[in-house]
Amino acid sequence: MILATVESVNGVLVRLTDERWDHILDGHPFEFSSRDMDLILETIADPDYILRGYKGTLIAVLVLGRRKYLHVIYKEVSAKDGFIITANIRPSLDKRKIIWRRGE
Repeated sequence: MILATVESVNGVLVRLTDERWDHILDGHPFEFSSRDMDLILETIADPDYILRGYKGTLIAVLVLGRRKYLHVIYKEVSAKDGFIITANIRPSLDKRKIIWRRGE
């Protein structure tokens, strides 16, 4: 079941399913709670950076603070459809993989 959709910076509608949301909450219980869904969706819609991921994925990054970056991994499968895979908080971002940044 689709819980929410959000438009990416590429204009692609990206969906968050209940299965993926459960995966995020179960896999990262100390990082996320049920209140964080809007933050994850906001990261797709209005990121600070987009990084090149693995196997065609993209990583939307939102700077949360010093050495605190929210990474939301998603895939755009067509010009109109995409889906969120997972999310995590990391202490850094790989600047070599930046393909888009806010303001460019």
